[in-house]
Amino acid sequence: MDKLVNLFKVLSDETRIRILNLLYHRKLCVCQMQGILEESQPKISKHLSKLKDKGFVKDERQEQFIFYYLDNENQMLKGILDNIISSIDDYSVLKKDIERLPIAEECINEKIKSQNI
Repeated sequence: MDKLVNLFKVLSDETRIRILNLLYHRKLCVCQMQGILEESQPKISKHLSKLKDKGFVKDERQEQFIFYYLDNENQMLKGILDNIISSIDDYSVLKKDIERLPIAEECINEKIKSQNI
């Protein structure tokens, strides 16, 4: 029962739903999510930490970046996200986030460029 309660607690926050929506589509780092969601780094990191602690999200380091992705073993979460994505036109904020996914690469490139200067 705890897993079910934790899932609904996680889904009770708009920012976490938006993050899960993005991670449903691809791995992303915090700076990419920042650009897409137009939220602060600390806010996104706080939510990612909670998602990771509850076992919904995993991470992996690639050079200087940490990329986050969904833990696909949680079938209940995957089923809920499948349903949300299948009716994405009903959720304008989530649809806009998905449409902004192409800027994710720009965010990484800008971060790399700023660190090399």
